[in-house]
Parts: sequence; C-alpha cells; structure tokens
Amino acid sequence: MKTGKAARTPEADNMRKRVLSPVEERTGPPNDYWLPLEECTDVEITSEDPAHPIEAALRAEGGLGWKANAPGKQTIRFLFANPQHVKRIWLSFAEPEAERTQEYVVRWSADRGRSFRDAVRQQWNFSPRGATAEVEDHHVDLPAVTVLELSITPDTRGGTAMASLEQLRIA
Repeated sequence: MKTGKAARTPEADNMRKRVLSPVEERTGPPNDYWLPLEECTDVEITSEDPAHPIEAALRAEGGLGWKANAPGKQTIRFLFANPQHVKRIWLSFAEPEAERTQEYVVRWSADRGRSFRDAVRQQWNFSPRGATAEVEDHHVDLPAVTVLELSITPDTRGGTAMASLEQLRIA
C-alpha cells in the first residue's frame, strides 16, 4: 500500500476560483424609522463624561458614544413630549479592555414615571479575548410610552467599571 500525496490532475490546474474579502460586519443600526430623540425628548442622566455626552450615542452617523463619569450603575431616562408607540429598541455597547459582566434594563412608563414596567433585561459577558461588543435589536410593543429608561450596571460584581453606550436608536 502506497502512501503520499494525491496525484495532481490537469483539471486542478485549470480550476477557476476567486479569493473573497472577509464580509464586513454591520456596525450601525439597520435602516428603520428612528425617532429623533434629541428633538422629541428631554433626557435625564445620572452622570456624563463631558468628552462623551449622551448626544454622541443618539446621532445617526455614530460617534464616540456616551460614557459615565462615575463608576457603578447609571440611568439614562428619556421623557417624551408626546406619548410614543415604541416598537424597536436598538443598542450597541463596546468594552475592548476589561473582562466584566454588564447588565442593562429598559423600563417604560405610560403615566409620566409614576409606575414602570420592564421591557428588556439583558446580561452580557465582555472579554478582551473575543467578546468586546454587544449589539441588541429588541422588537417590542410598548403603547403610549411617556418615559423610557435605560439602567446600566457595568459590572455585576461591583468594581470601578464605567458605564458606556455606543449607540441607541428607538423606533
């Protein structure tokens, strides 16, 4: 029994082939009708790094995103001038340096903040060895939203991690 390389055939020398470029992953939100949050809401935040204001996470063209200026749990609250029927919440987070478990909760109110209901609760494990980004596209059915609140616990184990948000879109 002979072992070794397979014999080359003339057909293999004439094979037509192409080398494809890697598929570029989408970094922005999918096309949809997104609410102009800067125009139709007042925003309340528990803290903000002046170099990374909340507006940076709400811009359609993207940017540096929002960052807290203090460690621990942070809240971003959108107060709508007129009640909105929210059908979609798109969030993008990034953490290229620290290994941590982040949790966020999206809550909503139809009565100007007197009572709230959870719409989404999510945990994500960031790791610089691979899982450095989290993108979530939540399809919801929230009628007559007057307040939408995003609470971010950047590290469920405590510590000094700063909350951040690359992008947020609401439709």
